[in-house]
Amino acid sequence: MALGLMFRQLENDPLAFKRELARRNFLDYLRYQAPEMLIGWWVKDVAAKLQQFFEDFVAGDRPILLIQAPPQHGKSTLIVLFLSWIAGKRPDLRKIYSSFSKRLGIRANLQLQRIYTSKTYKRLFKGTQIGKFGVLTEGLERNRECVQYKGEAGYFRNTTVGGSVTGESLDIGVMDDPIKGREEANSTTKRQKVWDWFTDDLLTRFSDCGALLGIMTRWHVDDPFGRLEKLFEDSDDLAQFGKITVYSRPAIATETEEHRDIGEPLFPALKSLRFLLSRKALLTQLSWESLYQQRPFIKGGGMFAIEHFKIVERVPELKGRPVRSWDKAATEDGGAYTAGVKMAETKDGQFIILDVVRKQLSPLRREKVMRLTAELDTKRTSIIIEKEGGSGGKESADNSIRNLAGFVVEAKTATGSKEDRAEPYAAQVEGGNVLVLEGDWNKDFIDEHELFPNSKYKDQVDAAAGAFNKITSSPVLGFTERQKKDIKSKSQKKRQELRW
Repeated sequence: MALGLMFRQLENDPLAFKRELARRNFLDYLRYQAPEMLIGWWVKDVAAKLQQFFEDFVAGDRPILLIQAPPQHGKSTLIVLFLSWIAGKRPDLRKIYSSFSKRLGIRANLQLQRIYTSKTYKRLFKGTQIGKFGVLTEGLERNRECVQYKGEAGYFRNTTVGGSVTGESLDIGVMDDPIKGREEANSTTKRQKVWDWFTDDLLTRFSDCGALLGIMTRWHVDDPFGRLEKLFEDSDDLAQFGKITVYSRPAIATETEEHRDIGEPLFPALKSLRFLLSRKALLTQLSWESLYQQRPFIKGGGMFAIEHFKIVERVPELKGRPVRSWDKAATEDGGAYTAGVKMAETKDGQFIILDVVRKQLSPLRREKVMRLTAELDTKRTSIIIEKEGGSGGKESADNSIRNLAGFVVEAKTATGSKEDRAEPYAAQVEGGNVLVLEGDWNKDFIDEHELFPNSKYKDQVDAAAGAFNKITSSPVLGFTERQKKDIKSKSQKKRQELRW
């Protein structure tokens, strides 16, 4: 029915109109079915993502939606309400809900049963009916593990991660916090066990157009969400998996977003900034970044003594050409970053980071940004492009060199590990010989160095090391071979001391 016609037919019955909107839109359903719920921009955003997820499923796009958010921000409640909305619209759908805890699954089950038997829901979705609790009537199962819908093949079934789903089929699979806690997240064996159950048990139950909905507080770079994201990043044929959307929001904004500025909380009506900062003061950086900011990293960086970086407001007198080194990536929106670090040697033999460009870019936009950056740097700056191995790496480097015609540009083949390439540069940081020009890029740049080599991203460090190695390889500006060996020896010793 067209919306305009519906308006005219229901204009004298506001409540009926409200119900019709609730049937059509998940956000209106929230307001109808849970009028006591606090609804801010965060809830509206999640509701829109869930609505799109359902529409993509109906269209046959096999969507995967991963929602990453801090603890106690209402995400599990939203998912339960969403599943009840789906059941009202499509009681034929088979849904399996999984979590690390049997208690969480039972809680979601009983919440759904209370919704299905409420007067408001019955008025809204008259076609979705369930049997009596604990009584097998008309072949309908309704207990703490399963709820079936009258006259339909659909059901809601809850289980634990690792629980049996053999013989079941599903159209929509839900993973709600599959990792129990820090101890489990830090165990390679337990992470692998969760992943094996997900791939070998849950995924094999999906119908041809099945959809996956994941809700998680991040614990580790190698948790199930981390692996899924990496799977999509590394795949050359995403169509075989379906459409993936990662919706991730930190508890406190680290950059300006559509609905909030840097430093503002995600859901102030529920968790105030004061509350979040009190939690941050109690947690380690590892726990805060993963649980609350959705930026997990592996404990045990320390290759760079970041406290020895020196932030300066002015550029000292330089010696020779500055160098801009590029570490390229070809993915956009959640993939790897392209980073270009500009470095120079000073007259007194120190090194200064003059500028950092770091963005997630498509190949076409990346080349445009590299060209524009070169023009802003002027022809006085030499350009280094890291060339990956294989024909694809050579072709990418050749394209960049053609794009940068008119500038001094060189492609360097990457050899050895990123850690090995960074060692001479790390030694100079430790010696207090690396300056950093004050800029809004400083924090991300230094944060990556603090966690390297165990940070999720290594693009800025790799680009900085590339610029440093180019500068120091110059016959005029560089170190002698003996000096380089001494630097490498000291760096390796430092890494051994910091390794855990």
